[in-house]
Parts: sequence; structure tokens; C-alpha cells
Amino acid sequence: MKKLVVGLILAITLSSCTDELSQARPYVLTTATTGGTYYPVGVAIATLAHAQLSDSQGISLTAISSAGSMENLKLLRDNQAQFGILQGPFGAWSWTGEGPVSRPQTHLRSVSALWKNVEHFVLLTELTESKFMMDLDSLNGERYVLGARNSGAEQTGRFILDTLGIDYEEKFNLAYMGYGPTSSAIQDGNIVGMNIPAGAPVSAITRAYAFMGERMTILNWTQESLDKLNARYPLWDWYDFPPGTYPSQTEAIRTVASPNVLVTRADIPDDVVYNITKVIWENLATLQEIHGATNDMRPEIAIAGLGAPLHNGALRYYREIGTPIPERLILEENANSN
Repeated sequence: MKKLVVGLILAITLSSCTDELSQARPYVLTTATTGGTYYPVGVAIATLAHAQLSDSQGISLTAISSAGSMENLKLLRDNQAQFGILQGPFGAWSWTGEGPVSRPQTHLRSVSALWKNVEHFVLLTELTESKFMMDLDSLNGERYVLGARNSGAEQTGRFILDTLGIDYEEKFNLAYMGYGPTSSAIQDGNIVGMNIPAGAPVSAITRAYAFMGERMTILNWTQESLDKLNARYPLWDWYDFPPGTYPSQTEAIRTVASPNVLVTRADIPDDVVYNITKVIWENLATLQEIHGATNDMRPEIAIAGLGAPLHNGALRYYREIGTPIPERLILEENANSN
């Protein structure tokens, strides 16, 4: 994996010496904190796109870290980023102006569904009774991290706990950190649990499990809890961790996951979005070698779980490969485009 990444970075370094790169149109892809999955996969996507498109198409893409989905929406709105990775619920909320998104973000367009964003609600094993989500309702003022402030993890965490009827405002002493510091905090005994939604396996969970082993537990889900979660936004499905997914994980774990989505601004040229979409799907094997979370990405589900209509450039690519497009993802002005 390291060799692949080094090779891709070397390709960028070499291409940066060319006249073509100096004329490349620079675009920014905003991801999330460095301890999760968004950042390393975002870097891989940007590196592939940059290496393959800077010379031939004059397109330059760079990935940056952020606080996650909520901040990504602000960066996209202000044109400080032109592409962003969002949790699936934010894709739906952003287009309709629901949930934590105060007004419809009509400047956004979908590019692709990516890998599954897997819910990791973690609790110290000594505080669990059933090892299911409702164990969180038994906390009594203990310090728990839902995510960095204003992050996608925090907002979707609040939505999930509200939906399940867990009174986290009363029962948790909420703390706010990115994934890396959160992993360190549970190892140091400063928190009793954490919410880490990310593609599995996620490095922050791997690090914590390697240190703590059976002293921490990823909570399981029941069918009843999944049904409640999907009542308003039917985005989540089962996701199973076989034993050994994480260090010292000896039991199977059943949690849930929703798709992450790649979005862009409506004013990005069609050819740019078309070429970046094409690079992602024509280099899927390379992405899967770089990060295991992308193993569940498949072209046949490339538009599953999208909330905003497709950008015309992405629409063009999916039509070329014969993907059926539901009407809700096609804006009227794009209906007859090639």
C-alpha cells in the first residue's frame, strides 16, 4: 500500500515540473480529520486524479483535512472547496435543507456514492450490559465523544441517538474531538466511549483496540433500532465485522452503515467532473489496494443513496457505462444532455 501511495506521489512530483501543470486548473477536495477514512481515501482520489489529469486535461485536484461533513458544506458554499465528501444523511439534508442544514444547498450536485460509512459506537466494556446500542442510555454523566464540534460525526451521532430515544444531553458529559485525539483519549482513560463513523477498518478504532483489547466494545444494533433509524431517511443497512476485523476482536459485531457521497459545486465545468468521475471508477482496483474501506465500492451502486441531483459531468459518465438513472437525480435542464 505504501509503495502505491509513494508511486502516485512521485508521479505528481514529476508532473509538477511540466508546463502543463503550471496551467492546471486547481480544485480542492475537502475530506475530514486525519484519523478517519475520508482523509486517506480523499488523498488517494486526489492523487490519482492529479497524476492522470494534470498533463492531459489541465485538471489539478488536492485533498485537505477538515472537521467533516458540516464544515465541508460551508467550504463548498463559500467556494473554498469545489469537491467534498459527505456522510449520506448530509447529502439528503443539504439538498432539502433539513436536519442540521438550515437551508437548501441548491448549488450542490452529486458525483458518486463511495464506500460505506460504518457506525462505530464504542463504550468501555465495564459499562455495557447487553453490548447493544441501548447500553448508552445507562450512562450517568460519563464523558463521551460524539465527534469534533460541527463535524458530520457529531451531527449524525445526535440524529441517531435522538432517533433511538437516548437522552445523551442529560446522560452524557459531551466532549468534542477529532478521531485521532478521541482514540488517544479512550486509551488514556479520559473518556468512556466514542462515536467514530468511518469506512472499516478505521485507523482510530484499530489503534484503540490494539491498546485496549476486550476492555472496549463496539456496540451492536437490533432490527428495531435499524427500523427506527430508516423511518425518515432509508439510508442505513446492516454491516458485519467478522472476528479479527480489529485487533483483539474475538466476537462478531453487527452494526449499520450508510453510503458516503462525493459532491461538487454546480458551477464546476462538465468536463472536469466527467474526467474525475471516470478516474475514480476506472482506478477502483488501485483505490481498493490503498484502503480496505473502498472494497465495497462497485459501479452498479455508484448512485445509490445520493441526495442531490447528479452533476451533468457525472451524469454523462454514468450514461456512457449504461447505469440506469432515476428521475429524481436528473435536473430538468440536464434531462436531454449527452
